Amino acid sequence: MNLFKKILLISCLLVILVYVTNITSIPSQVVLFEGEELNLGTVYGITIKDKNNENQVVKTSSNLNNNNNETITISLFNIVDVKDVQVDTIPRTTVVPLGNTIGLKLYTSGVLVVGLTEVNGVKPYENTGIEEGDLIVCVNGVDVTTTEELTECVDESKGKELEITYIKDGKELTTNMTATKTSSNEYKLGLWVRDGAAGVGTISYYEPSTGMFAALGHGIVDIDTEELVTISKGTVVTTNITEIVKGEKGTPGEIKGTIINGLEVGKVYDNSEFGIYGTLTNLSSLNINSEEQYEVALRDEIKEGKAEIIINLEDGTRKNYGIEITKIYKNNNSDNKSMIIKVTDEELLNLTGGIIQGMSGAPIVQDKKFIGAVTHVLVSDPTTGYAVFGDLMIKQMRTAK
Repeated sequence: MNLFKKILLISCLLVILVYVTNITSIPSQVVLFEGEELNLGTVYGITIKDKNNENQVVKTSSNLNNNNNETITISLFNIVDVKDVQVDTIPRTTVVPLGNTIGLKLYTSGVLVVGLTEVNGVKPYENTGIEEGDLIVCVNGVDVTTTEELTECVDESKGKELEITYIKDGKELTTNMTATKTSSNEYKLGLWVRDGAAGVGTISYYEPSTGMFAALGHGIVDIDTEELVTISKGTVVTTNITEIVKGEKGTPGEIKGTIINGLEVGKVYDNSEFGIYGTLTNLSSLNINSEEQYEVALRDEIKEGKAEIIINLEDGTRKNYGIEITKIYKNNNSDNKSMIIKVTDEELLNLTGGIIQGMSGAPIVQDKKFIGAVTHVLVSDPTTGYAVFGDLMIKQMRTAK
């Protein structure tokens, strides 16, 4: 094969790879607000058609036949249909932007394996398939939800083989393991496990029409496995700010607070990449006025330039602080880094140095609309960070209901 043919073959393979990768990356389900533009990030030659009307090219939710759900077809050069996608259309909504500092207590659906260790020179977990990041949910047919329950099951085995059900990468698997007896006559599997997480963050908004809330703008990740914590339940409690550590270049600041004796104000149902979601049960303790509602902006309505974040850092009072939106990633649906923002308010800069840990979830408003929430700070520049689109938060919340 001469050089020209090799180059041609490699080029063809690269083109095929681009199309296969692009088609594979298109989700099987999409949620749109009424009138929102449908943008799946497709490459040249890929057409999006209404499955019930193949002559109609779909560009916005208005092109669909109803206001609930519809199926569209992904076509290659309008010749070969390669994939169907369900599009759910939801109505525009209003929320009350909050900015309250709150405490979160989350409990896992099982016990999370965060480490492995030998027991008297023995590795009981060896060749069982269980690794860090796996979630143990059942032992000998008994559901396990806490570390205490797992310990009890292992002790009662007295060294007899255990049947353990665990979840790895979303799949339920079963294995057998035999605990090793220690010098103190206890039985151990050599697994370090954890059954919950707790921390301080900021609640983004309350939606009066559903009674639901969103917080953080990102999920809670296990410090050891760096994976989202899979939760079975959780609570939201009030917190008292004990200290504000100012952020500096190379060293992120922090809101320190205590959730001890905090008053429960809500329930948590979902821990996702786009935030924590649940329902609020005590509006008065968070000083929520349901009359102060803002429409949730579509991303096409967001502009670079001035905006405000809302947060309570002093005296339990929510305040608006000026920021600048410097970059908008309008086609981004894959993560919570939708916008780059910069704190410009001198009062907030003097107080925190910019964006600090614990401010994640602080709502952002522009032109009397809720547009998103703070998610991350740039360690190299604490005045600058990322924010997630409000429409992404609402769409995720709809799936959490």
